[in-house]
Amino acid sequence: MAKSSSSGSKGARVPHRIFNLYEVADYLHLGRGDIERLVRDKEIPFQRRGEKLVFMRNDIDEWASKRIIGSKKGDMDEREKSPSRAKSHNLDKQHAIIPELLKVEYITPTLKSKTKASVISDMVGLADKTGLLLQKADLLKSLKEREQMCSTALAGGIALLHPRNHQPYMFEDSFLVLGRTVQPIPFGSPDGMTTDLFFLVCCQEDKIHLHVLARLCVLCYQTTMLLDLREAESAEEMYNLLISAEQEIIKDL
Repeated sequence: MAKSSSSGSKGARVPHRIFNLYEVADYLHLGRGDIERLVRDKEIPFQRRGEKLVFMRNDIDEWASKRIIGSKKGDMDEREKSPSRAKSHNLDKQHAIIPELLKVEYITPTLKSKTKASVISDMVGLADKTGLLLQKADLLKSLKEREQMCSTALAGGIALLHPRNHQPYMFEDSFLVLGRTVQPIPFGSPDGMTTDLFFLVCCQEDKIHLHVLARLCVLCYQTTMLLDLREAESAEEMYNLLISAEQEIIKDL
């Protein structure tokens, strides 16, 4: 997948309801050429206002959710994927990716964060303890920028935090960390509910990120994983629940 273009969007705030071509590319972590192709093929919702293309955020969110949950290896043309120094991972839909990215020590069931800002800071601290985070300050800044664009909280009390851009230089390898707060906190969930389960998805490039995001979405909404994680008494139990849940969905693919 091509890197997102920064031309014309650098420093600009993303509007609450409507994106232009550059902003929707940045929002979706795609290049301008990717968006233009999707428009040309009528594969993405858009409107024409005179000579300008505009994208309604609600339409884009719905489209992106369906695309992520239904994504499979090879959805994007290989020619459009950017060359990368990222470490390779098996992205086949029947391969268990979670054990490659997550370890028991990457999980904390007693996160004491009480605000959105403290969750972000504490999750970066947890990521730093993995030994795989190379640019702590850059990750913190990118996470804050991503949350300013749109909350990564989802319905069901979960948030899938991730940086605004995915670059190999930030991490030694792709990885996940998971935190469960002692008390649920407001995090901008679309259902208006509080959030207590926080994944931080740290991937070296977009194709890995989208695959992991798709896998987590399926685990959240097609298994009992969320309920089980809330009942778990230890990091080890939470880890085993995730591994079991992924095996469960893989058997049905």
